[in-house]
Amino acid sequence: MNEARRARIEGFYRAFEHLDAAAMQGCYAADARFDDEVFSLQGAEQIGAMWRMLCEATRADGMAHWRLEASAITDHSAHWEAHYLFGATGRLVHNRIDAEFEFDAADLIARHCDRFDFHAWARQALGLPGALLGWTPWLRSRVRAQAARSLQRFQARSLGA
Repeated sequence: MNEARRARIEGFYRAFEHLDAAAMQGCYAADARFDDEVFSLQGAEQIGAMWRMLCEATRADGMAHWRLEASAITDHSAHWEAHYLFGATGRLVHNRIDAEFEFDAADLIARHCDRFDFHAWARQALGLPGALLGWTPWLRSRVRAQAARSLQRFQARSLGA
């Protein structure tokens, strides 16, 4: 096992637990790639912007509901569970995610892929529409498009600040 890589993943989740998006971004290589059920991002700047947006939303929407638990951490994978209030609907979410990582020569994250049950997430986050349509490519596509627009607006505001 590569201890430096395992330590990088542990540090990433420690930073996430404390909603420290700057420290999270610092774990990625400049040309890193991130993919999950909602986002497909390229570069540490764009990935960092996503984490900043999500961390700020969590702080604004319900720190009382925020909890992150990371487990089964190896030098290339982890399981993590996030408990939070989904601000768009005010609904509580408990999302279970499996992460895979690849690293560059400096032991920075070069690729990060998170996988979770989108339908289960949609049921919790969106309520009845998510329960009825969460399995469809149509809803997944709409959520991805909305998330991309939200990230673009967040980045534009960040540049203007």
